[in-house]
Amino acid sequence: MATRKKNSTYSRNENIIIECDLTYAVNKIGGRWKILILSKLEEKKMRFSELKKEFDYITERMLTLQLRALEQDGLVKRTVYAEVPPRVEYELTEMALEFGPIFKQLSAWGGKHRNSAKKDVA
Repeated sequence: MATRKKNSTYSRNENIIIECDLTYAVNKIGGRWKILILSKLEEKKMRFSELKKEFDYITERMLTLQLRALEQDGLVKRTVYAEVPPRVEYELTEMALEFGPIFKQLSAWGGKHRNSAKKDVA
């Protein structure tokens, strides 16, 4: 994975932003697909092909990038088995498993307010 220049605007902003605990947490799970991937892996270990079937609307490249980012952030563990053909499995780390109750609360909040927002528009 490419590394960013330490003096780039993005890196400087990221260093300031992650000094806030809440922003740090949101930064780790933020993005379009990370929460969906984490929620699927909460159920069981999965191979790349299984994840791809679950998210057929995500390109392979995007899924790979998101899994790498989650792995780099310590939320996903990637295990490569020395088999032919090679087998790779992804699973949540202990740190990621701590998100479980938070995801359930966030999902409940989203369901409640998404439905009320639809009513307000109608």
